[in-house]
Amino acid sequence: MSAPEAEHPPRPGRLKLLAFAAGAVILGVSVIGNDFGGTPGPPQPPAAKATSSSVASAADPGAGPDAQAAPAPGGSAATPTPSPTAKTLKSSPPHRLRIPRIRVDAPVIGLGLDAAGVLEVPPATNSNLVGWYKDGAAPGSRGASIMVGHVDTKSGPAVFWNLGILRQGDLITVDRADGKTATFAVDSVEVFEKKAFPDDRVYGDTPDAQLRLITCGGVYDKQSKDYTSNVVAFAHFVSST
Repeated sequence: MSAPEAEHPPRPGRLKLLAFAAGAVILGVSVIGNDFGGTPGPPQPPAAKATSSSVASAADPGAGPDAQAAPAPGGSAATPTPSPTAKTLKSSPPHRLRIPRIRVDAPVIGLGLDAAGVLEVPPATNSNLVGWYKDGAAPGSRGASIMVGHVDTKSGPAVFWNLGILRQGDLITVDRADGKTATFAVDSVEVFEKKAFPDDRVYGDTPDAQLRLITCGGVYDKQSKDYTSNVVAFAHFVSST
């Protein structure tokens, strides 16, 4: 099964957005969708239940899985202003992602686009797997590097189930094929309704090295078999070892 598709005309040099199958997030110039062949059981992903008209900030990480994310003033938020960043690295593929705060330690696979312009999906049979858009920026190189992961699968919570409880300053590390480890600091974690997904802010070019972690969130709509929102973690590059 696949979620209802919503699409704007593709922009040159940007990733086209169409609906994924089997419970993964989608990247592109429109919205991000999710669908999987099953009905998720309670609880909802922590701090990922906001359904305001546009965007919400992550809830307090101590609030527990039933906490609602509080809407941002005016229903929108400005692009975070990152701290001074480290010098960018040359491009090199990532092979492992670690987020200590939410106990993520997962291999990374490269994802491309199929003939229809749809981003390939990490296998739904592996709940601990992250996908990286390999035709975009590599983690640590200039630009916004895009990584996606399942929030859940038929078997239960998946790699980005707790993405919504990250907070500003939390560290993310990415091991790269060149032997370097790129470290990022979280600027914000926000929940966007699909109809108000901020393409330019998430996928737009950046003068420094940044990271976007994306999964599904909000409320699961049993009728449409789709989540209502998406959770995006914004982070900037701070160092490499």
